[in-house]
Amino acid sequence: MATNKTYDEIYVGQSARISRVCTVNDLLIFAHASGNRNPLHLPDTDWTGDGKVDAPVAPSMWIGALVSAVLGNILPGPGTIYRSQTFTFHGAVSVGDQLTVKVDVAEKLPNQRVLLNVSVTIDPDGRLIASGRAEVTAPPKTIEFDASDLPAILVERHRHFNGMIRAAQTLPALTTAVVSPTDDASLQGALLAAENKLIGPILIGERALIEKAAASLGANLGQFRIIETQDETEAAAHAVQLVHAGEAKAIMKGHIHSDDLLRHIVKRDAGLRTKRRISHVFAMDIPGRSTLVLISDAAINISPDLNTKVDITQNAINAALAAGLEQPKVGILSAIETVNPSIPSSLDAAILSKMAERGQITGGIVDGPLAMDNAIDLQAARTKGIKSLVAGRAEVLIVPNLESGNMLAKELTFLAHAEAAGLVVGAKVPVMLTSRADNGRARLASCALAVLYDYWLANGAPVPALLQADEA
Repeated sequence: MATNKTYDEIYVGQSARISRVCTVNDLLIFAHASGNRNPLHLPDTDWTGDGKVDAPVAPSMWIGALVSAVLGNILPGPGTIYRSQTFTFHGAVSVGDQLTVKVDVAEKLPNQRVLLNVSVTIDPDGRLIASGRAEVTAPPKTIEFDASDLPAILVERHRHFNGMIRAAQTLPALTTAVVSPTDDASLQGALLAAENKLIGPILIGERALIEKAAASLGANLGQFRIIETQDETEAAAHAVQLVHAGEAKAIMKGHIHSDDLLRHIVKRDAGLRTKRRISHVFAMDIPGRSTLVLISDAAINISPDLNTKVDITQNAINAALAAGLEQPKVGILSAIETVNPSIPSSLDAAILSKMAERGQITGGIVDGPLAMDNAIDLQAARTKGIKSLVAGRAEVLIVPNLESGNMLAKELTFLAHAEAAGLVVGAKVPVMLTSRADNGRARLASCALAVLYDYWLANGAPVPALLQADEA
C-alpha cells in the first residue's frame, strides 16, 4: 500500500530513494513502450559490426524514468503531477548494474509546487550516472493506493534458443540427409539451416518436385547435392544408406510421414538402431524460465512400458546434457506426487527415481512421481511439503504417454508462447523430426539441437561456446 506526502507535509531537505537492478527485460519493455529500437540498447545484437554479440547499455531515458517511480510512489507519492524535469547524464548503465535513485526536496513554491534535486548512482561505489531537477505539483490530500493487482507483463524472449543457435554455429555444418524436401515448408527449413551454417543438406527425393518447391521459394539449388529417388520411401532408405556410408551425419524429415521415415531408421539389420530404444525430445524455450525445458516422449512411443521409459529418460538426459544443462533435473510426471498403485504412471515414476539412485540411469537427478505444478513451480512444491532437488526446478519432464506429452508441448507453445525444437535421439545419428506445421524458427532450432547433440555424441561433453553463453 503506497501512501503519499501532501504539500503541507513536505519540507525542504526531505528525501526518498529506491534501488533497482537493470535487467534485459527492462530494456525490451522500454523499447516496446517508447518505440526506440536503437540496437545499442537491445540484447543479442552486434551493434559494433565486429561479428560478435555486444552487451547492451540502458537508454538514458530509461534511467530518467526511474525518477518517476520515486516521485509517483513515495515523495510526494500517489496524486503527484509531473511539471518539468532536467537531466544531465554522466555515464552508461549495463545489465546487472544496481542503481540508487534519490530525490531531495530543494524548495517549496506557491500553488503546491515542489522542486526536487534528482540523482542516480551505481552501487556500491556511488558513481553518479544522472543528475537533474524535477518540478511537481504535490497532492493536497492524503491518498492511499494498492497497485498489487496491476496486470503482469509477459516478455516473449527466447534467449535459450538464441544461445543454442550461436553455439551450434561455432561448429562445422552438419552434413544432413534431407528426406523428400518436396514442399515449400520442408525445403525452406533445410535451406534456412544451411544459410545459417548449421547443416550441409543433401536433398533426397523427386527432383522435379524439389525444383518446383525451390522455384516457389525463389531459391537457387545450384550449390546443393540432389539425389533423385522415385518416392518418399526410397528417399528414406537412401538417407539411411548415406549414414552407413559415412556421407551423412544426421537425417532431417521433409515431406514424408514420420512413421514411413522411422520405419527405415529402426530396421533391425539395415537401420540406425542402437542398444537403446529411440525416443523424441521436445526442447522448449519458455519465456520467463531460466533454462530450457525438455519434454519426452511426445511423438514416437505411444504407451511406453517401464523398460521403454528407462530409455526415454536416459535419452532425454543425454539431449539435455548436449544442450548445456549440467546434471539436468528430471521430473517423472504423473497426476499426483505420491505413489498410488491405482495409477500406473506413479509406480513407474517411483521405480525410475530409484533406478537413477542406483546408477541405472545416469547424468541427471531424477525424481518422481511429481505432478506438473510441483515439478516446475517451487512454491507449489513447498506448499505440498515436497523436499527434493528436482521438485519446483525440473528441467526435463518425462510424461506418462504420448498423448499427455503431445498436449503438454502444444499447450506450452500456444498458451505460454514457448518455442519448440524437436529431435529423435537414441539412434546412431540425430534425426530432425520436424512437423509440417513448424515455422522456420522451429526448424532452425531443431537443426541447432541436432548439431549440439552430434557434438555431444562424439565428445561426451557440450560445446564450450554453449557453456560460455549460459554464463553470460
